[in-house]
Amino acid sequence: MEPPTLRKAGSKQEEAFGVQPRRVADLGTVPSLRRSNSSLRKVRRSQNLFGNSEKQESLSSWIPENIKKKECMYFVESSKLSDAGKVVCECGYTRQQHLEEATRPHTWQGKDWDPKKHVQEMPTDAFGDIVFTGLGQKVGKYVRLSQDTPPSVIYHLMTQYWGLDVPNLLISVTGGAKDFNMKPRLKSVFRRGLVKVAQTTGAWIITGGSHAGVMKQVGEAVRDFTLSSSHNEGEVVTVGVATWGTVHNREDLIHPSGGFPAEYIMDEEGQGHLTCLDSNHSHFILVDDGTHGRYGVEIPLRTRLEKFISEQTKERGGVAIKIPIVCVVLEGGPGTLHTIYNAITNGTPCVVVEGSGRVADVIAQVAGLPISEVTISRIQQKLSVFFQEVFETLTESRIAEWTKKIQDIVRRRQLLTIFREGKDGQQDVDVAILQALLKASRSHDHFGHENWDHQLKLAVAWNRVDIARSEIFTDERQWKPSELHPVMTAALISNKPEFVKLFLENGVRLKEFVTWDTLLYLYQNLDPSCLFHSKLQKVLAEEPERPVCAPPAPRVQMHHVAQVLRELLGDFTQPLYPRPRTGDRPRLLLPVPNIKLNVQGVSLRSLYKRSPGHVAFTMDPVRDLLIWAIIQNRRELAEIIWAQSQDCIAAALACSKILKELSKEEEDTDSLEEMLALADEYEHRAIGVFTECHRKDEDRAQKLLTRVSEAWGKTTCLQLALEAKDMKFVSHGGVQAFLTKVWWGQLCVDNGLWRVIVCMLAFPLLYTGLISFRERRLQAGPGLPRVRAFFNAPVVIFHLNILSYFAFLCLFAYVLMVDFQPTPSCCEYLIYFWLFSLVCEELRQLFYDPDEFGLMKMALLYFSDFWNKLDIGAILLFIAGLTCRLIPALLYPGRIILSLDFIMFCLRLMHIFTISKTLGPKIIIVKRMMKDVFFFLFLLAVWVVSFGVAKQAILIHNESRVDWIFRGVVYQSYLTIFGQMPAYIDGVNFSLDQCSPNGTDPYKPKCPESDAVRHEPAFPEWLTVILLCLYLLFTNILLLNLLIAMFNYTFQQVQEHTDQIWKFQRHDLIEEYQGRPPAPPPFILLSHLHLFIKRVVLKIPARRRKQLKSKLEKNEEAALLSWEIYLKESYLQNQQYQQKQRPEQKIQDIGNKVSTMVDLLEMESLKRSGSMEQRLASLEEQEQEPWGASVGGHAPPSCGSGGPDVQSTALGHEGPEGRWLRLRGGHPRPGTPEGLRGAGPRAGRQTGGGGHGRHPPRERPAPPVPQLPRHPFPRAQREGALGDGVSHLRPALLHRRQEGQGLGGPRGKCPGASVRDQLQRRGRTHRPAELPRGLRGSGRAPSEPHGPHRTAWTWKPRLLWTQPHAAACDHPVEAEPGWSHLQEKHKENARSAGRKALSLGTLGLARGLPGTRRDTAPEAEAGPP
Repeated sequence: MEPPTLRKAGSKQEEAFGVQPRRVADLGTVPSLRRSNSSLRKVRRSQNLFGNSEKQESLSSWIPENIKKKECMYFVESSKLSDAGKVVCECGYTRQQHLEEATRPHTWQGKDWDPKKHVQEMPTDAFGDIVFTGLGQKVGKYVRLSQDTPPSVIYHLMTQYWGLDVPNLLISVTGGAKDFNMKPRLKSVFRRGLVKVAQTTGAWIITGGSHAGVMKQVGEAVRDFTLSSSHNEGEVVTVGVATWGTVHNREDLIHPSGGFPAEYIMDEEGQGHLTCLDSNHSHFILVDDGTHGRYGVEIPLRTRLEKFISEQTKERGGVAIKIPIVCVVLEGGPGTLHTIYNAITNGTPCVVVEGSGRVADVIAQVAGLPISEVTISRIQQKLSVFFQEVFETLTESRIAEWTKKIQDIVRRRQLLTIFREGKDGQQDVDVAILQALLKASRSHDHFGHENWDHQLKLAVAWNRVDIARSEIFTDERQWKPSELHPVMTAALISNKPEFVKLFLENGVRLKEFVTWDTLLYLYQNLDPSCLFHSKLQKVLAEEPERPVCAPPAPRVQMHHVAQVLRELLGDFTQPLYPRPRTGDRPRLLLPVPNIKLNVQGVSLRSLYKRSPGHVAFTMDPVRDLLIWAIIQNRRELAEIIWAQSQDCIAAALACSKILKELSKEEEDTDSLEEMLALADEYEHRAIGVFTECHRKDEDRAQKLLTRVSEAWGKTTCLQLALEAKDMKFVSHGGVQAFLTKVWWGQLCVDNGLWRVIVCMLAFPLLYTGLISFRERRLQAGPGLPRVRAFFNAPVVIFHLNILSYFAFLCLFAYVLMVDFQPTPSCCEYLIYFWLFSLVCEELRQLFYDPDEFGLMKMALLYFSDFWNKLDIGAILLFIAGLTCRLIPALLYPGRIILSLDFIMFCLRLMHIFTISKTLGPKIIIVKRMMKDVFFFLFLLAVWVVSFGVAKQAILIHNESRVDWIFRGVVYQSYLTIFGQMPAYIDGVNFSLDQCSPNGTDPYKPKCPESDAVRHEPAFPEWLTVILLCLYLLFTNILLLNLLIAMFNYTFQQVQEHTDQIWKFQRHDLIEEYQGRPPAPPPFILLSHLHLFIKRVVLKIPARRRKQLKSKLEKNEEAALLSWEIYLKESYLQNQQYQQKQRPEQKIQDIGNKVSTMVDLLEMESLKRSGSMEQRLASLEEQEQEPWGASVGGHAPPSCGSGGPDVQSTALGHEGPEGRWLRLRGGHPRPGTPEGLRGAGPRAGRQTGGGGHGRHPPRERPAPPVPQLPRHPFPRAQREGALGDGVSHLRPALLHRRQEGQGLGGPRGKCPGASVRDQLQRRGRTHRPAELPRGLRGSGRAPSEPHGPHRTAWTWKPRLLWTQPHAAACDHPVEAEPGWSHLQEKHKENARSAGRKALSLGTLGLARGLPGTRRDTAPEAEAGPP
């Protein structure tokens, strides 16, 4: 960068740009991969919690060993003084700032100061964290290092110790180092675009790091982004490479052991010729060469660093690219021009922002011209406009040097991109930057396929799908689906859903894309921060070690993934990926085409190149990708893939199940909430698709519920919903209708319950038609199938079991209260037999395994049910009571145990009542309240025990009876809550008759402390009363009301979802009785005997009823899935329509449309303004062309020529030939009268008259009349020339007006001459018909009078006021007789043109044209005074 004081001189000490290095071999894959925002936050949060101190210690030890600074070791007094007037060394530092060794007598005494010899390296003393005082808590990184530091060391510091991710793009911003002005809109567009490209692509921005010029613009852009963005959008990495010796207040950064943090103060007022660091940069590299105040020291190191970074390879998702680099130019001086030249020469694309000023505008205005038109004169003219301050100091050789560099820059147009705001369809700087890189990549390769492939890799690495759509997926290139497979893999791993969607739109078929190798590669590249990755690592840790002789294979195999997935989906599913057989060869990793990667020691060359006989496709590729996305909690990616799925309802329910299981183990609260929200979203999708299916066809929708899905582990949608506890799905009307259908079996649903009960008690009524069946054959068929169908219905089995259970309880109660004899009676034996049938039924449920899960799994499933645990507990307690009852000595304890067991059997009735829509939800509420009571009892026990112990210790002395201690501490304290107060606690009701003085009476408590003489209590009554009041206050008022509030909250919470919970639990009861034998206990023993013979004797396997699980034929299943896909598309379309109809979405759409319209209007205004500026520039270039380049090739004459002119010779007899001479520049045609020859613009020089003639008179042959050049303006522009926007004057016009020059420039000596007059003097006047319509004269005088003076032309543009130059030159003018009416008409036309100019807002141009006035001078029309 350059100091502010050096800018006027055009110093080359500006910010430099590192050129792109030559192509070298890949250096290997970069180990650190870019993570998603959520995972990155978790990793950084853990690092901040546990690793800050360790990192600081590691950094403090590594940096001094590897990074050095530079110190001057020899003080040589300089002839210059410091700003404070002190004596300084040649290095720029004072004597006090040198080391002691530098000021002592030295071996170099008397020698000239040489930086190579007298500056030495030593460990750096400035590094760590930097905080800008008073500017917030933003913490950056900084380091002071020698200019000779290897770039590899700096890169290692940035990526390993500073924790920066390897960039996908390197943006080097260069330009002016002094503050400059930009148009507000251009400044806004530049800031927004620069930060957008850095944030979206993961780029590093490298600048000079100071708080001035272009660096300040970049810093403010980052600041605006930080203030307006959320934490989820990440941080923009902005690296400032500055010179240590030019940093103001750098003493604050010196900390030998590291500053953590170092506080830096920005003092712009006192910085002098130094510069302050910019507070908005995130990292600073301060280059030290041992000198003070010398700019440009960092340029070579920055160049080498950028070159080294651009040689690195960034690998992600199987696609590796070298880090691209681009130069962004803003304003700038000579040094910037040199930087652009070096960048273009070395193949680095450059983006020049037009409108920023100086060098950027010079290059931008000549970039579109042919090389032949980029001449020295044109560059000189541009420099005079944009370098007005230093233009006078530029020498011809310097301008020629600049022209040569600009020509070389413009010659390589493929590397040069001009950003013109509002032009060429460009709207944002980020698009221009990325388009420049793509344009440069096209020029690097001559093989079309590989070149397009490289561009696509760049777009994926930048995550810019808009660039890919507009620049890559065009009609120029037709992509084959197989060519997109590698970048598809990269997009999946990098979590770029928009690219995945784009590739699917362009022909990628998941069935061809997803192979075993692809899937294995995806799982090997899981996000390390996701929970599934850690679970997979646990499975791998449990894997036995492979033998040494075994062939090498990747550690992660698909059967490992299947093991973890089965834990998440549930053991009721089959493994999704089978374990490979021993003879199978292990598959390798997924390779990457044309890129050499070394992954786990396997070198791979091409992707998807497999042996011909290798079948590598999976069963359901969409399922595999969906699971891979869901386990990493990638919402957008999973949504795109789910839309491609076939078995979409089962897929959505499985995703819900996986997410809910993962959320149970997730520790991060944000991720936990995201998982639960995503699980709820997929449940709603399943409901939406099933709703569409149920509306179309109920029977087919019910088949979807019970269809066995081979892709999801041979399970059903209904089972997945139950395991995931998706209550909303299960409570859906279609699911409940199906369950009701199962509940009634083959009976019609509209049968009344009273009919069922009546037919249960008197089954011959079935023959009367009291009960209706769904099937006609049963309704009209014989009686036996009807009876079988009736008693096999779950509703009938349930009610039979209820009657049986009530009979069992009545008989049990009768035996306990009436008929409990020492020897069991018949009723008691009947109870034993009945209980045995119950035990057999529980054993049948335990061993019933239609899905072949195994005994252990069935046992786990059995004991997971609360009611089964209650049944087992009641049975075991009954066996214990029966054992005691059969022993005569333990008859009474046995009866007690059986009495308690009766309570447990009665509690079992609550499970039966869950089928009731009224009682079922209340039972659920009671179960929830039991948990509240448990926690309440824990709080209550604290108060009861504390009060009971204190009361017992105060009142009673040394109570040794344990039962009475328990009574006094717990029992009496508990009863006190309900109002039973101790009689002796206050001494009022104290009586020795109610207690035992010595505690010997087992039926009385021990007496409290009392006075034996007066027989009065001796304990402090006031204290016990206070304790009692506090105890009742907290227990009765606080805790009991807390319990009521907890009950109320639980009731309201359950009441809102009572219907869902009841419908969900209803399934369990229906499923239980749907597979239960029809006979009730104790007759169920006959069914058990039948089952025993079938299973054990005949070896017939168990089969599940088809109503809850059915396997369809392939054709039927394919048709059903196609129907489901069709309705899924309908559901998605409805969702999109509803999304658009939401008020919030409508408001957002309207806002977007308004913003688009505003942008279009602004763009149109900018285009019109730019078009007008181009017209003015074209006109100005015509006016400023050298005379020799115009028509005739003669130098312009002086305005004040006193000799006779062709236009002053007998115009009264001139005729058409004379008038043509005036227009053609004074050269007559052959055969012109002698009096007219030699006249013309050069007549003044030839005659020598007038005082301004420079040449003696001489005879010159008249050249032939040349043809007029074609007008540069197209007809459309001529028709509307000088229309809207003409108030934007060129700087050159304003400059010449200030100097009093005409449009003709310095060659035209008449400051008041009009444009046409100056054209005439140069010999290149256009015909009026060929001038732009806005510049044509409104009339032409046909003749001029005789006399020595020129007649002024009345050139009156339609939109401009003009003044004849004759009035400005003080020439007498004579009006031609006979033409007064034309002159009056001309004057009136001029006035009307002026009024029109005022109405069009062009007054600024009329005022700005040099030598013009607001009205036509009267003397110009009327002649001389």
